[in-house]
Amino acid sequence: MFEKVGDAVRNRLSGWTRSMMGAEQPRLDALARPDNEYGVDAFGFDADFAIATVAPFLWLYKHYFRVQTHGLSKLPKGRVLLVSNHSGQIPIDGAMIGVALLTEAESPRVVRGMVEKWVPSLPYVSTVFARAGQIVGTPENCRRLLNSGEAVMVFPEGVRGIAKLWPQRYQLQEFGLGFMRLALETHTPIVPVAVIGGEEQAPAFANLTPLAKLLGFPVLPVTLTGVPIPLPTKYRLYFGDPLTFTGRPDDDDSELEKKVRTVRSTIQSMIDQGLAERKHVFW
Repeated sequence: MFEKVGDAVRNRLSGWTRSMMGAEQPRLDALARPDNEYGVDAFGFDADFAIATVAPFLWLYKHYFRVQTHGLSKLPKGRVLLVSNHSGQIPIDGAMIGVALLTEAESPRVVRGMVEKWVPSLPYVSTVFARAGQIVGTPENCRRLLNSGEAVMVFPEGVRGIAKLWPQRYQLQEFGLGFMRLALETHTPIVPVAVIGGEEQAPAFANLTPLAKLLGFPVLPVTLTGVPIPLPTKYRLYFGDPLTFTGRPDDDDSELEKKVRTVRSTIQSMIDQGLAERKHVFW
């Protein structure tokens, strides 16, 4: 019984996705699918499941946040690391980048997002995330995906990015070094991505850190609306020119930090330019 209900829901969601795609619907059929007998890859990704679960995010992309993309044609084929700023108290920015590559990139792709280690501990979430292509952000998982030619999305600010308060909006926090080690090890180009619009979707004025720790959450923000329900800000996604770095992945941290600073400053410049070009937060 439950299996039939699940199949019915999945079919309805898939139909919703395809209806929103309109004339672009054939893109979904061009999506690369796992070629084993179970229809999933080694990480549990299921292309048809992903098409179904993207439906509400595609609606948000088209009708709520009305996303505009710039520079998607710069995305190289094959393995690539998408490195972006993180914001907004809830990780909608990652979902919008994923929808952009699925629906607007020259060749439709599923972005493999690196989620925080605490996310799969939530009931039912681990299976849903895996089927949709998102995995726990360990170096080994990321390495295997890149070596398989996948597009991997990382937010080097981590929780610091989504925990920013209103006065810190669009100010990049410190980047970790892990993504650079992986890029050097796997000879992967890095595409910087700037997200404009996420900082205003749920402005936070305080973080209830003690209560967050008690509940096992990384942060617990106090937002303008009282809860992190996003406002209908207009999203703008900027994809920069691919950056290629040389060196050893086991170099001293000081050497890696120089390369990471290049990526960080590039994204900050893209953010600053995007903000300067923006006329209004909501349109």
